[in-house]
Amino acid sequence: MIRLLWIEDEQRLLAEGQSFLQAEGFSVASAGTVRDAEAMLNGQTFDFILLDWMLPDGSGIELCKQIQTRWKTPVMMLTAKTDEFDKVLALEIGADDYLTKPFGMRELLARIKAVLRRMNKWSEPAAAPAAYELTRGELRIDERKHTVVKKSEEIPLTRTEFALLLQLAKHPGRVYSRLQLMDEALGDAYIGFERTIDSHIRNLRKKIEDNPVEPQYVLTVFGIGYKFGEGL
Repeated sequence: MIRLLWIEDEQRLLAEGQSFLQAEGFSVASAGTVRDAEAMLNGQTFDFILLDWMLPDGSGIELCKQIQTRWKTPVMMLTAKTDEFDKVLALEIGADDYLTKPFGMRELLARIKAVLRRMNKWSEPAAAPAAYELTRGELRIDERKHTVVKKSEEIPLTRTEFALLLQLAKHPGRVYSRLQLMDEALGDAYIGFERTIDSHIRNLRKKIEDNPVEPQYVLTVFGIGYKFGEGL
């Protein structure tokens, strides 16, 4: 059974959503504030999080950042904000999807299932260690654990950053367009814009490169896209 945490202070929506998702076979817990959500995340394990943008005691965006670095649980942002900038912001900080209020419960369910399918695809273990562990220069990438270690220190990446790095590192020297990275690294369930890839790559470089201005791992191929450095 999928364990879902819904962080929402709109009680009417929460009650309707809990009833619907429980009828669909989900286990649904709820929190109405950032503080309550953090307490639940520290004490329990969840498979998916629905997160309201604006909460009484803080920002859902800031909480999403924490979730990506500390718990690495898939997150769907729920908000009345409809501006494209807000959608891009949510996706750039690591949200896996973004749903604008008001929404139908069937659409919500379909989007949750789509993200979970993508997560299962990413976390599928390989048959032998060599298939899921990569060493590229000073980076050690573990596909099964979703971890990246450099100089004996683990680097906290969002799922999107990890997926992009993994796809590029598996094929050093191969040039990917932004659309190819969206399709091959992130899958059909990715809800984002082509240029959002640039923001994810920029954030990734800040974390893995000694000098993000002169990268050695993730390289820009001008006019086309990106590739992973060869001979590392």
